Amino acid sequence: MSVINTQIKPFKASAFKNGKFVDVSDADVKGKWAVFFFYPADFTFVCPTELGDVADHYAEFQKLGVEIYSVSTDTHFTHKAWHDSSETIGKIKYPMIGDPTLAISRNFEVLREDQGLANRGTYIVDPQGVIQAVEITAEGIGRDAKDLLRKVKAAQYVAAHPGEVCPAKWEEGAATLKPSLDLVGKI
Repeated sequence: MSVINTQIKPFKASAFKNGKFVDVSDADVKGKWAVFFFYPADFTFVCPTELGDVADHYAEFQKLGVEIYSVSTDTHFTHKAWHDSSETIGKIKYPMIGDPTLAISRNFEVLREDQGLANRGTYIVDPQGVIQAVEITAEGIGRDAKDLLRKVKAAQYVAAHPGEVCPAKWEEGAATLKPSLDLVGKI
């Protein structure tokens, strides 16, 4: 079963953010756009390149009213240690959620049960807490923050413009489509 168009499930967790431990829950997500950015583990190889890329674009996400939540099955203590020891991870300003109980990873259906690790999963969540987009990649395939920004802008556009959809490679300001009988077979 797909999690697209489903409500995120309740959760509570500890996170590392801006030098502090903070509590994060599903209630914190409601009322604004959010991206949940799951990754397998701290102190690995592809993960820091992805998290650093998102950190480099964090201000752009913030301008769009989007909060980023990175999530792995490590603890918030491990996130702090990684943040303090890695120049790349040290750039991160968004919450790094610890999921040692595996509950959040299970809720988003991204947990590798046999390994206790999350897959590389990206979820765009609207202000009502509904999942609007999902991307899952194999462990060796890193994600691109610029493309994630494009997808967030498309999700926000579609939410603000009922009856319109964003075609492939849509960029902000580009033409959209209004699905209708007149378009069938014309694209």
